[in-house]
Amino acid sequence: MLSKHVITHVLEAALSTNADFAEVFIEDKFQTSASLLDSKIDKVNNAKISGIGIRVARDYHVVYGYTNSKKEDDLVQLATDLAQSFKGESRGIKVELGELQSEQAHKVKILPSEVPIEDKVAILKRADKAARAYSDEITQVSVRYADYVQNVWIANSKGTYVKDQRVRTRLAIGSVASNEKTKQQGFNGPGGFYGFEIFEDLIDVEEAAKEASRIAIQNLHAEECPSGSMPVIIDNGFGGVIFHEAVGHSLEATAVAKGASVFTGKKGEKIASELVTAIDDGTIPNGWGSATYDDEGNKQKRRVLIKDGVLKSYMIDDLNAKRMDEPGTHSGRRESYRYAPTSRMTNTYIDNGESTFEDIIKNTEYGLYAKKMGGGSVQPATGDFNFAVMEGYIVRNGEIQEPVRGATLVGSGKDALQKIDMVGNNLLRAQGMCGSASGSIPTDVGQPTIRVSEMTVGGRKGAN
Repeated sequence: MLSKHVITHVLEAALSTNADFAEVFIEDKFQTSASLLDSKIDKVNNAKISGIGIRVARDYHVVYGYTNSKKEDDLVQLATDLAQSFKGESRGIKVELGELQSEQAHKVKILPSEVPIEDKVAILKRADKAARAYSDEITQVSVRYADYVQNVWIANSKGTYVKDQRVRTRLAIGSVASNEKTKQQGFNGPGGFYGFEIFEDLIDVEEAAKEASRIAIQNLHAEECPSGSMPVIIDNGFGGVIFHEAVGHSLEATAVAKGASVFTGKKGEKIASELVTAIDDGTIPNGWGSATYDDEGNKQKRRVLIKDGVLKSYMIDDLNAKRMDEPGTHSGRRESYRYAPTSRMTNTYIDNGESTFEDIIKNTEYGLYAKKMGGGSVQPATGDFNFAVMEGYIVRNGEIQEPVRGATLVGSGKDALQKIDMVGNNLLRAQGMCGSASGSIPTDVGQPTIRVSEMTVGGRKGAN
């Protein structure tokens, strides 16, 4: 950790020309990753990551540099070099850092950095054993374990001076089921802003592994999905990945401020069914995407993005706030000291409605029930998406019928929002990693069960 005196000196060097903002981001991180494949330990890695990023700006023009050195002379030289991008006389901005703020909103019981690696490897082996025991048709299991303790200090020329500690732990299991005709996969990856206590308080290792194998076996014996336009019921939890990718990214200032989003200039307009209220909340206790502060040193907060179908807010970092001439929403995030922050999601979800899961199924004459979503791709400028369904079923005459595999959902975020005609009351969140301009960061996706009245479903069985 640098002294307050050194940080101040670096900020002053960054403001030695015509810049109007400077920031120092200091990171010390200890992380463990381990994986198991074919019942053998494939990789175990402990790493200590340490570095400092310096951001210098004038209006919304930014330069960024980073270093592993903590020597004052090296840091001042880096800040001075970055400042040369803004020619002209110094604006005379005086750097006055306040007292260090270090409130921790998310409590952790057992820091994973203090847990022996043997205990973490044991988790891998337990998951592998449980996944394989589910069925003789499970032919391959891969298990990954990851944790980290990240300490960051953020100081800037506006006087911000905060420390935050983020602790995250996650287990991911992939199962493959095979027979003489095909191979099918299942996946489950729970995690959270927890230490090693997550395996006592939240994650049942054996049950998490069985769930991955259950999905694989279900797909192994499912029929190919028919194709066509039909109602689609998307289940709670990871079903929210479509909203995250096809709508959430289009509400980030990174796209909105440059006019590269279909939702630019739509604030106050109805962009979704009146049944839709969507939220990005970085304050959820121990949420996978939560933190006490964002990566610009602002207190995290709850942001209502869409209320009853009306666009209420974008997600805006401090510098894009200047470009948009709007208040920031404390949405600056970054993977590490190697990245400048920009607007990103935290825990993003569609809020509960009033329908029960049973009502949604009962009121669907024919359609696809997407119980588990897989990966997909999105065209950021338009929100056009293509997502795989990991586990699906045909709904016929108000009842869940035969399982189907190989389904894909094709559409656009803005159209799908308008066609949501039922919203359940069973909100659930699930964990993922989100990649964008400021690196890969943990984010929760979530929703209750929803029904989209019409969506294009791709499948190998042909038109229904």
